[in-house]
Amino acid sequence: MFARYFVELPIPADDVERALSRDPHRWLPGLAEQANFKGDRLLAEVGVGGPIRLHRKVIIELGPVVHATSKSFFPLRWTASGHPGLFPALDADIEVAPMGPDRAQLAMSARYVPPLGAVGRTIDRALLSRVAEATVKDFLDRVADAIMSERAAPALG
Repeated sequence: MFARYFVELPIPADDVERALSRDPHRWLPGLAEQANFKGDRLLAEVGVGGPIRLHRKVIIELGPVVHATSKSFFPLRWTASGHPGLFPALDADIEVAPMGPDRAQLAMSARYVPPLGAVGRTIDRALLSRVAEATVKDFLDRVADAIMSERAAPALG
């Protein structure tokens, strides 16, 4: 499965890259857990997984930033704790690209292989891929909001 989502930010790409690079192990996992919980709620609403339980801890592994000619990539691997084999690991790149001197595109390209073989692929096509897409969107929106909030914070103080 492949999902892609992007947002445009009214700030230079270098500023976005600096914000993403600033201690990401501290703030990205929390945003991923919130987005993962939203995915759990979506599944519960359609009757998969029963009532919402305590949300799973999300483990984010970040690779080193990769600079290309026109953009930068922040590779990551997203896994949910508990019940290994039931939830896929998501491999993704958060991308930062300039859209002029004062605008940037923040994008996420994610891919995963559904668990449980042919049964998992069928369930994924019917439902889970939409939940994954919604989770990717929610996560990237949260990242964008965090970057914009951090940028506004010094002006408020």
